[in-house]
Amino acid sequence: MNKKKRRAVIAGNWKMNMTPEKTTALIGELRELVKGKRGCDIVLCVPAIDIPAAVKAAKGSRIRIGAENVHFEEKGAFTGEISAEMLTSAGVEYVIVGHSERRQYFGETDATVNKRVKAALNAGLKVILCVGEVLEQRDLGITGEVLAMQTKIALHGVPEEQLKNLIIAYEPVWAIGTGRVATPEQADEGNGVVRKTVEELYGKKAAEALTVQYGGSMNEKNAAELLGKVNVDGGLIGGASLVASKFAAIVDAAQ
Repeated sequence: MNKKKRRAVIAGNWKMNMTPEKTTALIGELRELVKGKRGCDIVLCVPAIDIPAAVKAAKGSRIRIGAENVHFEEKGAFTGEISAEMLTSAGVEYVIVGHSERRQYFGETDATVNKRVKAALNAGLKVILCVGEVLEQRDLGITGEVLAMQTKIALHGVPEEQLKNLIIAYEPVWAIGTGRVATPEQADEGNGVVRKTVEELYGKKAAEALTVQYGGSMNEKNAAELLGKVNVDGGLIGGASLVASKFAAIVDAAQ
């Protein structure tokens, strides 16, 4: 991390876990564990059904609430979808866009990710944009090309002034939920590719100010080593975010 140039952000992605009742309990425990920890921003991205409970439970704490997805249209016949306006009106501040599971299981493409990024930013949400390669692409040696392409398409048409509300999370798909973790050097390299791509698009100053998280199975045991790399400005945390003590330990590592 380079805290002189950019803010560290530790964000949890709960995925399809937790009920409203469990949400209230976990955040109640977590807010005590992270009280006074100002070395990083703390975000929990929760299922839509849990948003009201999460917003209420986090009120008055340093924990900010995010959603796990957003639709790119303002309203209409899109059964099951949630608009950016709906999220902001519910008290959501952040939203994850382009997670590999959305791409893999629900047909999201680079083009629709771009639409979601712009819709969310235009509505005033802070976006956590996910990019990352699958194992076959890494084995072919095209990780850099994949990350650059995904980043460029996702940011197409996004003005520089909106980058202040953007975080990019590099998540090697082969390291999500598998127990495999990219080495600190691989994480730093991938994050560096993302930052270099942003520099090509917006200039060095904008790239140096951008928070780039690592999002592949970071946990309480490996967080300190990963966060010690210059291009790793935080983490997008999966399983460990479902246990207050483990998530708090990662927040401690970011201090």
